[in-house]
Amino acid sequence: MLTPSIIDRLRPWGLTTMAQALQQQLSDPDQAQWRCADRLGLLVDAEWAARESRGVARRVREAPRRLAATPEDLDYQAPRQLPRALVRQLLQGEWIRQHETVIITGPTGVGKTYLLCALGHAACRQHRRVRYYRLPRLLGEAAIARQTGQWLSWLRPRRRWDLLCLDDWGFSSLTVDESHQLLEIIDDRYQERATAIASQVPVDQWPALFPDATLGEAILDRLVHHAHRLTLTGESMRKVLPRRGPDRTTEPADPVASTPGTREV
Repeated sequence: MLTPSIIDRLRPWGLTTMAQALQQQLSDPDQAQWRCADRLGLLVDAEWAARESRGVARRVREAPRRLAATPEDLDYQAPRQLPRALVRQLLQGEWIRQHETVIITGPTGVGKTYLLCALGHAACRQHRRVRYYRLPRLLGEAAIARQTGQWLSWLRPRRRWDLLCLDDWGFSSLTVDESHQLLEIIDDRYQERATAIASQVPVDQWPALFPDATLGEAILDRLVHHAHRLTLTGESMRKVLPRRGPDRTTEPADPVASTPGTREV
């Protein structure tokens, strides 16, 4: 088969990167001398890398986040007690495979949301379905689904997400109805999917958020026990970073395809 015909057939199959790589090989006289297996291997590698990159980008788009946070931009030098070893372990994603929980607490501005989103970004790179929600918005959607008779259809996809990131946990006390809805969401995911939470409220104060102690205990029992906890301290990063200047220490680039992010604030 003539080479132009091969290229024409690759494109309708969606192998556009492989087609482009083949054209590049043909224009490079050095590669033209390589063994067929070596050239084929390069074509497959190029297509695989392109699909991997597109897959990560798609999963990141599907997981709306407040910040474009990436693991590489986490700042371990800031004085906030960020446990480097534990964070690196969590970024590997084994806790997601084990359907566990991560709880990030600390005062405002210490980077809880950024860390939460960086964990979500790492999970996207690992072919996992991730969603980010502020807890008030999640409960608002849940209330509408209840009122419109769409509760079960609304709940179904949320039990399938590999990682649910809940931000702004504990900004206000919950109503009894919200507690019931939250219990159903958490119970569906308990030991089936992973959940990550960021909150300004210390964990020992969470029971006070629930008007019904029994509901609160049921929810917290599924979340808190055996959770990975990160307690951040210190001043707001928004105040600290301008004083520290541009000299920053970040993690090395991820060997897998990376999406540029924003510096942590």
